[in-house]
Amino acid sequence: MTSVAVVNRYANALVDVVVSGRSGMEPAKAIGQLRAFDEAVQSSADLRIVLASPAVSIARKRLVVRRIGEALGLERIILNFLLVLTDHRRQTALPEMIDAFEILVDERLGFLRAEVKSALELTPQQRGLLSEELEKLAGQQVRLRFETDPALIGGVTAKLGSKVYDGSVRGQLESLRQHLNIG
Repeated sequence: MTSVAVVNRYANALVDVVVSGRSGMEPAKAIGQLRAFDEAVQSSADLRIVLASPAVSIARKRLVVRRIGEALGLERIILNFLLVLTDHRRQTALPEMIDAFEILVDERLGFLRAEVKSALELTPQQRGLLSEELEKLAGQQVRLRFETDPALIGGVTAKLGSKVYDGSVRGQLESLRQHLNIG
């Protein structure tokens, strides 16, 4: 397992390059390409073994990474980043680096992250309204991540920074139970 400090160091370096403006690459495209590469590797047990095995030479691993990159049409910046990970034997930490990269990009671009859970999948209109309301509460732009959680029964919960807003039926029932002092 790779330490959080190492993951953040690599993610920060990539953010510096992508967000600099000189790269000519949109952060969303970088995230998409990193995820596509990771999905390609994760979908093949053979690829995972080759890239993780210390018995396979770095030169062989670089060749595999290049071929996958070419097949996916990866930008030079992303391919070079993946080759650096390969050279330093850090490719197994790619999923964590992608997550850290996303968080760091959002911070640099002034977005606050919010995690929204709902009992059912929200419609695009509901997502838009929820986004507007959370931006009003936060006083800044918000980047939402949606997840369904059938245990909520109905409604939504939103974690905005360190604050949690509970508009779920389960939360309202729990609040009522506490208010009535029912064990």
